[in-house]
Amino acid sequence: MLTLIQRVTRAAVTVEGETVGAIGPGLLALVAIEPGDGEAQFQRMAQRLLGYRVFADEAGRMNRSLADTGGGLLLVSQFTLAADTRSGMRPSFTTAAPPDEAERGFNRFVDICRENHAPGVETGRFGAHMVVDLANDGPVTFLLRP
Repeated sequence: MLTLIQRVTRAAVTVEGETVGAIGPGLLALVAIEPGDGEAQFQRMAQRLLGYRVFADEAGRMNRSLADTGGGLLLVSQFTLAADTRSGMRPSFTTAAPPDEAERGFNRFVDICRENHAPGVETGRFGAHMVVDLANDGPVTFLLRP
């Protein structure tokens, strides 16, 4: 499981011109499920995502988490994040979970985040062609592994 997080001042995802998820200040998380990912990885990633300290404290240091700030969380499935790009000029997706497994895993991950982030969790639409619009704050971007 891989999750690319970006601290944002705003983010939205649209499908066929319709906004399906949007947040103000918080985190946009692009999520890739890999073969064999299960409950342990989903729980650990949710813990890391909600607790990762990327927001400024009173001294301007990155010491506050999404849980501390109560910011928005937008989760977007992105299987291309798990691509194998080590050789050739075209990515291989054999390192990404098959669509059915990935959808089950992503949905479970969303459920865990919703259970643990009271301000709410927005999402894109699994398997759809999505347009993601964001304002990266910083820019601050991190790749998390469980």
